[in-house]
Amino acid sequence: ITAVMEGNRPILTEIQALVSRTHFGLPRRTAVGIDFNRINMLLAVLEKRGGMNFSMQDAYVCAVGGMKVSEPAADLAIVATLVSSFKNIALPMGCLCLGEVGLTGELRPVNGVERRIKEAAKLGFSKFILPKNGIQNAERNIQGFCPVGTVEEALRAIFAE
Repeated sequence: ITAVMEGNRPILTEIQALVSRTHFGLPRRTAVGIDFNRINMLLAVLEKRGGMNFSMQDAYVCAVGGMKVSEPAADLAIVATLVSSFKNIALPMGCLCLGEVGLTGELRPVNGVERRIKEAAKLGFSKFILPKNGIQNAERNIQGFCPVGTVEEALRAIFAE
C-alpha cells in the first residue's frame, strides 16, 4: 500500500503485481493505472541493483480500484509488490511504503509524509517504510517508522520477520 496525494489530501492506494515466467521469447509488461515506462525503469533498477532477473518474466502491475497513480511516491510500493510476487513472499499486513526510486537504487523523499502516515495510522497501519533523507524530526518519532536509504535496505525492512 502507498499513499498518493490528491491535492492536499492523502489517499491510500493498493498496488498489485504479478510476476510469472514467460512462455514466449519476449516478456510481457502491462501497467494499469501506473505509467508503463516507470514500471520498466523500476524493473531495470531491481535487475541492476537488486540482482533479480526479470528478463524471462512477465510483469503485470495495477493500481487497484481504477486509481491513476502518477506521482513517484508510489515507486517503493511498486518495487515491493514486484519483489513479493517474484519471490513468492507475501507483503506484511499494515505496511505502508513511500518513496521515489532513483536509477542507482537510492530512495528520494516525498512531500506530505506526516499527513500520509497519519492517514494510514488511522486505518490501522503500523509499519512505515520511508526514505531517511528529507524526514523531519517529528516523523522520526512515529512508532513503526523505518527509515531507509536504498531499495536494498527497504526490501530488508519490508520482508524482515
